[in-house]
Amino acid sequence: MALTGVEIFKLLPKTNCKKCGHPTCLAFAMKLAQRQASLDACPDVSEEAKKILGEASAPPVRPITLGVGEKAVKMGEETVLFRHDKKFVNPCAFAVEIKDTDEEANVVKTIEAVLDSEIDRVGQKLRVDAIFISNESNDAGALESLSKLVSQKAPDVPVIISTKDPAAAEAALKIFAEKKPILFGANSENLDAMAKVATQFKVTLGITAKGLEELTTLTEKAKSLGVEDMVIDSGARKAKEILEDNTLIRRAAVKKNFKPLGYPVITFAQRDDSMLETLIAALGVAKYSSIIVLSSIEKWKNLALFTLRQNIYTDPQVPMQVEQKIYKIGEPTSDSPLMITTNFSLTYFIVSGEIENSKVPSRLAVMDCEGLSVLTAWAAGKFTAAKIAQFIKESGVENEISHREIIIPGYVAILSGAIEDKLEGWKVTVGPREANALPAFLKSRAS
Repeated sequence: MALTGVEIFKLLPKTNCKKCGHPTCLAFAMKLAQRQASLDACPDVSEEAKKILGEASAPPVRPITLGVGEKAVKMGEETVLFRHDKKFVNPCAFAVEIKDTDEEANVVKTIEAVLDSEIDRVGQKLRVDAIFISNESNDAGALESLSKLVSQKAPDVPVIISTKDPAAAEAALKIFAEKKPILFGANSENLDAMAKVATQFKVTLGITAKGLEELTTLTEKAKSLGVEDMVIDSGARKAKEILEDNTLIRRAAVKKNFKPLGYPVITFAQRDDSMLETLIAALGVAKYSSIIVLSSIEKWKNLALFTLRQNIYTDPQVPMQVEQKIYKIGEPTSDSPLMITTNFSLTYFIVSGEIENSKVPSRLAVMDCEGLSVLTAWAAGKFTAAKIAQFIKESGVENEISHREIIIPGYVAILSGAIEDKLEGWKVTVGPREANALPAFLKSRAS
C-alpha cells in the first residue's frame, strides 16, 4: 500500500535543507505521497530509505519505453483516473498490425503508410507510432522473414512482436535486439519460456490472459521470473469488456496501488468495419489504453484518432501556447502587413495557416496572453490596448517595417481607438472576425 506523507517523512533526513526545492522535509514528504515529486530530489536520503520509498513513491502505472531514438514511445507513468484531477502523462501509442501471412506487396504498402502517417497539428508531430508484427502463420521462419523486411523498410519505427512460440520470438528479437521492441504473447501455457526470452533480450513482455484474475496471477509470476517491464491484456475484445476491464485495471493501480495490475494496457481494436474499429480505438484512447492495435490506418481514421488523443492528453490546467514574438510568414518586406493575435496555439496555427493560404507575405505579432484565445484574453484583461502597445514598442518591429499600420482581430474592434491613442502615429485597421476570411481580406488589400 502507498505510504502516507507522515510515514515518508519519518524516513527522510529531517534537516529541512531545502535542496529538494521544498521549504521543509515534511512538505517534500507530502509531495512524494501525492506522487508529485521524485525521491531523487533529496541528495541526503539514506540507501535504506531509498529502497523503501523508491517503490512507494513510484507512479502506480509502471513507465515503459517502446523503441529507441526520436520515435521512441513512452507509456505508463499515469497517476490519476480522470485528466481533470491532474493530467494524463504519456499519450497512447497507435500500432498497425502486419501479419506474416500477408502478401509482401501489401506489407510494403502498409509500411509506407506508417512512414507517411506523420502530420503537424498545432505544433505537435503526430504519427502512427509502431508496427505490430503478428505471427499469424505460427511458423518461426515466416515471422523471421517479416521481421527482416520491417527492419529493412522501417528501421526507426518501434515494433511489437506477437507470437506464442518462444523459439520464433527469439529469432525475431535477434533482428530488433538493439531497438527496444515489445514481445507480446506470453500466456498461462508459455509464460516460463517467454519470460526467459524476454529477460535474455531485456525487452518488455506482453502478457495476455482470460480475465483479470488470471492476468494478476500471470504478472505476479512473471515478476518472480525476473520480468520487470510488462504490458498487459485482459483478453477483452468487445467494447463493453474493454471499458470494464480497462477501468478496473486503472482503478486498482491508482486507487489501491495494486502492483500486479500497475502496467500499461494494450487494446486490440481490429475490426472488419473500419468505422467500428475507429470507435473501438477511440474508446481505448479515452479509457486508459497505452497501446491500441489497428488493422488499417486510412488517413481519415488517423486524423480522427490523432486529434482525439491530442485533446485527451493535453494538460487541462495549462493552455497550449506558442512563444511571444513577431512571426514572419512567407518572405515579408518592409511594406508587408502586420497583424496581431494571442499566443493560444490553436489560434496561432489557424491564423498563420490562413495567412499562408493567402500567399500574401506578412508579419504576425503573437502576444503572450497566457494561452488564451482572443475574446477570452480581452475579457480577462490580458489583450488590452495598453498591453498591445507595449508589446509592439518592445518587439522592435518598428525597425523592420516602413509603415505604421497594425491589423487587429475583428472580434476586438472596440480596441482600435484606444490602441491608436497608445501607439502614437500608428493606424489601426480592423480585420475579419473569422480567420477563414483572412485570405480574401489580405488579397483585396494587395491588389
